Amino acid sequence: MATTCDKEGIRQAYESVRDDKTEVNWAVFKYDGNKIEVANTGVDYQEFLSHFDDNERLFGYLRMYTGDELSKRAKFAFITWIGQGVGAIKRAKVSIDKAIIKEVITSFAIEFAASDLGDLEEQQIRDLMIKAGGANYGNGTSKIN
Repeated sequence: MATTCDKEGIRQAYESVRDDKTEVNWAVFKYDGNKIEVANTGVDYQEFLSHFDDNERLFGYLRMYTGDELSKRAKFAFITWIGQGVGAIKRAKVSIDKAIIKEVITSFAIEFAASDLGDLEEQQIRDLMIKAGGANYGNGTSKIN
């Protein structure tokens, strides 16, 4: 059976993460049967991580501010998660289903796949964001927020 998604719900969550006027800095999109839906949005990074389970396959969207005292701006990450306990057929479908999500999630500085919580360490993602941001002339600041 083909996968569908709640494009309007996903779009609203996506725009909320992108909007500097909101505190929301992440969104998680999970499968409910053959439909991908918004699981949650929020502010706390530990709450974001709580959605990434060994038996889950999901997509995450994350906002971080990076830069230095001369330039500070929001950067975004698109994360594809396939837990280590996910079966082969469901694992294979994720790469196809990612195209559906990317019809809505179109703007991000980094994209990566993860299957271990160690891959989602805040500092590791921060370092990828800084690298994607290019020049960094000052003392450097970077935080989720």
